[in-house]
Amino acid sequence: MAGLLVFLVIAGTAGWFVYSYLAKRAEGISTKDLITSPVIVSPFDHIVLEQGEIESSSNIEVTCQVESRGNNSGTAILWVIDEGARVSKGDKLVELDASQLELTLKESRIQVITAAANVATAKALVEQATIARQEYLEGVFKTEEKAILSEKAIAEQELRKNQLALQSSERLVAKGLVKSLQLDADKYAVANARNQLQAAEGRLRVLRDLTKRKMLVQFDSDIEAAKAQLAAAESGLAEEEQELADVKKQIENCVIVAPSEGVVVHANRYSSRGGNAEFVVEAGATVRERQAIIRLPDPSQMQVKCKINESRITLIQAGMPAKIAVESVTGLRLKGAVVKVNRYAEPGSFFSSSIKEYATWVEIINPPDNIRTGMTAEVQIFVEQIPDATQIPIQGLYEHGGKMYSLVKTGPQSFETREVTIRATNDTMACIDEGLKEGETVVLNLRSFLTLMDLPELEQTDNSDMREIAADRARDTARGGETMDATEGPRDEAGGPPRDRGGPGNSGPGNSGPGGGGSSADGGRPDPATIAKMRIQQSDTDGDGKLSQDEINAVEDERRRGSLVEADTDGDGMVTESELTSAMQKRMSQGGGGPR
Repeated sequence: MAGLLVFLVIAGTAGWFVYSYLAKRAEGISTKDLITSPVIVSPFDHIVLEQGEIESSSNIEVTCQVESRGNNSGTAILWVIDEGARVSKGDKLVELDASQLELTLKESRIQVITAAANVATAKALVEQATIARQEYLEGVFKTEEKAILSEKAIAEQELRKNQLALQSSERLVAKGLVKSLQLDADKYAVANARNQLQAAEGRLRVLRDLTKRKMLVQFDSDIEAAKAQLAAAESGLAEEEQELADVKKQIENCVIVAPSEGVVVHANRYSSRGGNAEFVVEAGATVRERQAIIRLPDPSQMQVKCKINESRITLIQAGMPAKIAVESVTGLRLKGAVVKVNRYAEPGSFFSSSIKEYATWVEIINPPDNIRTGMTAEVQIFVEQIPDATQIPIQGLYEHGGKMYSLVKTGPQSFETREVTIRATNDTMACIDEGLKEGETVVLNLRSFLTLMDLPELEQTDNSDMREIAADRARDTARGGETMDATEGPRDEAGGPPRDRGGPGNSGPGNSGPGGGGSSADGGRPDPATIAKMRIQQSDTDGDGKLSQDEINAVEDERRRGSLVEADTDGDGMVTESELTSAMQKRMSQGGGGPR
């Protein structure tokens, strides 16, 4: 019983001290200095608010179809329709300079006439060669053949006559009526007649078997050559006619008309560095082939392109509803829905921050006629809508140790610190899942009254896993030699970072003072020459003092393999110790850390 009384006395004393402490802490704080707000239950809209630019989801791009010729860098614009004009199909949009094409057209017409004359000449040559062949077969050959046949007939007749005379002379000589001289003369006449006959037969055979073939080969060759010349002339004529047609088409392309109805938007191009105009569609500007000049957005299919911060892009999904306010049209409120969320960040510029942004497109439902592409719009994307949500102003939240807390006023001078679970937030309110109830009062100006909050002590972060990684790397070093990453310096015997070695000659951590034991003159930074030599020795399997492409590909560490490839400055596929040393020195001079 006595022990119970002692316990009650101690507990009462402790309670009195706690109450006195809280009362003293609350003393001097006027109720009017506190900014409070009740916890309410009402519909909650989780909204992501962003600025964007109105564009059309269906754009017809009108490009320059005039071909660049020779050293011509482009075609000048003579006239262009005003931006913002509403056009119908067939309306004139742009007129380009066609003066150079007109000169080309005249030259092309002359070339066509010349090519046509060449074709006519080639046709005549083909016809002449064909007639010459026919002339030989039906005229010259037959005439020569008949002349030789006539000579042959005369020679045969002369041979028969001389043979009869020889027979008569032989009978007369046998009777002694004619001298032998007459017999010899008749024999000579027979031999001569026989020779003439053989000569005629030989000429006839040569004419039929050889001369005719030779002449036909020549005539056929002439015909084929004439036909080839005709084909070349006809091909040249076709090319010149095609060139003439192309020039006429290019002249027609100098006048560009609207392929469909729409609102004219000039395809001006701006630099990503500072927004300076690189190309402005206006009279006198030069456009290249296939370069966009005019865009015709469909006014019935409009959308807003906005860029959402990487911290909120994971909240956005296609199909989410949205409200759109067009800044240039007072009081205009439109409805829309998210149609696309880009999976890749927008390319940054020289002046942009390191925070990534992702393009998101919001379709405008029933867009009015008075909105134009390029207008600035404010988009409210409704991520979540909760009909009965417990909520407080976001000023009533305080982050501590990765958790959120609120200060609840429980009495005139009493407060309670509550850990709360947040479901969603918007620009003004926070939806609370757990920790607060409707009707309770929370303090909003927390930073001015942090002494009233009873926050838990933060636990020390357990970084033992980092020691495990260091131990693993030390074992790898022991097996494969000393290794270093891009941010590491030389390791000690155990594979860890260099220890501070005190004593004479050492001026402190890193041994960077006079007489320090660092690996280089700048105190503790790795010596590129030493590390380069080590890298070569580790991967040089054939012992030739340099690394081939196969030896580089065999390196398991991807970063180190990439640094070896970059070190090959002469592009011969081999990395020498001097090349690797130069690459490491360059990387270290640019603040890239130690060697990889």
